[in-house]
Amino acid sequence: MHPQRTALHNELHARPSLYFDGPAHVFHLALLGGDAACTALLQRCCPQAADAGAAQGITQLDGHPFKWERHTEFFTLTLVVPCSAADTQWQPLPAVLADAIAPQAAQLINAVQVLVRDEQDLNLPDYGFKDPCGSCVGGGDAVVWSDFRLTADGTNRFVFINRRLNAYRQGRMIRRLLEIETYRMMASLTLTTAKALSQELDAFDKTLVSLSERSAGGDGRDSKGLLDAIAHLSRQVVSRTVKTRHRFGATQAYAQLVFERLGELRESHVGDCQRLGVFIERRFKPTVRYCAATEQRLEQLAKNVANLGDLLQARVQVEMEEQNAGILHSLNARADAQVKIQRAVEGLSIIAITYYLLNLFKLLYGGLNVLGLELTAKDALMAMAPPVLLVLLVILLRIRQAKQH
Repeated sequence: MHPQRTALHNELHARPSLYFDGPAHVFHLALLGGDAACTALLQRCCPQAADAGAAQGITQLDGHPFKWERHTEFFTLTLVVPCSAADTQWQPLPAVLADAIAPQAAQLINAVQVLVRDEQDLNLPDYGFKDPCGSCVGGGDAVVWSDFRLTADGTNRFVFINRRLNAYRQGRMIRRLLEIETYRMMASLTLTTAKALSQELDAFDKTLVSLSERSAGGDGRDSKGLLDAIAHLSRQVVSRTVKTRHRFGATQAYAQLVFERLGELRESHVGDCQRLGVFIERRFKPTVRYCAATEQRLEQLAKNVANLGDLLQARVQVEMEEQNAGILHSLNARADAQVKIQRAVEGLSIIAITYYLLNLFKLLYGGLNVLGLELTAKDALMAMAPPVLLVLLVILLRIRQAKQH
């Protein structure tokens, strides 16, 4: 059996829901942090559940069902506290859980409280909602109400009316509501980054326009300075891309989960109230689209900077090729001049050598006459011509061999 067979198969049973019957208060918290932060919190509230190797677990906290889950960059805690059917008052977060999260309160990204009850004697104004949204979910087997306004302690409240759901369906339906809120907040976490990046992109766009105008109107004398400026801008854009790529990618993934969970609710209208899904989509989609537009703007800016750099490099390359062609042309002209000079020198050298040989043989002729050997000028000329021609032939052959080498 493959060593990962069991672990991979058990992924089907990962992320289970908390199943419960009857009215209850469901407290759900999401905190930013990795495995170390999650383990430290679990050690404070329920040491027996702090398994460093587990991705989730269900245990008891102060006698109530308690579930924890580790995610990539956050972890969640869910506590179910049963209550009476007549309980219409919101309860504060249990002290044991509030004390456990106190050291990490600054990392609390989401806090949701769901009051689960039946439909008998329901009076919605008793729950303090202002202009609430409501939806029938699960094919009309439950109703959910909320006004999506945070309380003084930063909690978002829901009233969940169970009509015909059993414990399993109720647990899964509430889990979807909690995941919608958690993933929505995690996706919205990029909004601040996108706004800050948008301001930087405005400055980068102005710089790019200025560099483009310099490149279009330049005469090539400032090419090095222009290339340095483009390279500096490119480094800045690449740096922003590397820093924000993970955050933008996470936003797209979380947003997709939110929309999938909204579809799984199978909403329908409750009277004339706006549905929860419509309320969330109309206010959440602009955030997702703004982040996506900012990411696309950053990518397009990177492409434009790269294109400008390529165009300038191409222009510089053409200018260098023209300069090299001019240099080669001048070298060819110099080589032609040197060849002509060399030929003139060779001709003069041959004339000088010939003149020297003739003088040498003339001296030899004069010396022979002094010694009493009577030679006519014609005989002397006939005798000197072959040696002189032979010497000139040897010189010409040596010059030709030197040229070939």
